[in-house]
Amino acid sequence: MKWIGALLLLSATTWVGFELASKLNERPKQIRQLKSALQILEAEILYGQAPLIEACINVSKQLPHPISWFFKAVGDDLARQSGHLFDVWEKNLNLFWPLVALGKNEKEILRQFGRTLGQHDFTHQQKHIQLALTHLERELQEAQDYQFRYSKMVKSLGFLTGLLLILLLI
Repeated sequence: MKWIGALLLLSATTWVGFELASKLNERPKQIRQLKSALQILEAEILYGQAPLIEACINVSKQLPHPISWFFKAVGDDLARQSGHLFDVWEKNLNLFWPLVALGKNEKEILRQFGRTLGQHDFTHQQKHIQLALTHLERELQEAQDYQFRYSKMVKSLGFLTGLLLILLLI
């Protein structure tokens, strides 16, 4: 019976280590998807001259989950209600955030971008999109560095923590 408990404990701590490592691996991928989303949004608004509702829905159709869920929700909410764009953006950002592996810096970048979205002419809007892309690029470099340094370590620590607990309990 002890051995079954020990195997379950080892499996659980190893699983936790792999879950944490997967979040580290997902963050750079999701930042790249956010960058793609902003580039698509820029093309839709500036070159396609699509209204923001249509642009958000088009962005959601071109991206994988969970990033597409955010843009779909923003587009749907804007279509249903005539509230202030930033309020809709921030509400959906807060609902969406627990579903992703992104950090607080990315959230702040998107929050600030949402504050400027739809407030300016095409030229200024393009500058705000480029600014957000620059900030996301910086975060992407940091996330890749963090992933490279800590991903394997987190997996190993999960397994080793399980072994330590087993040794202490036996």
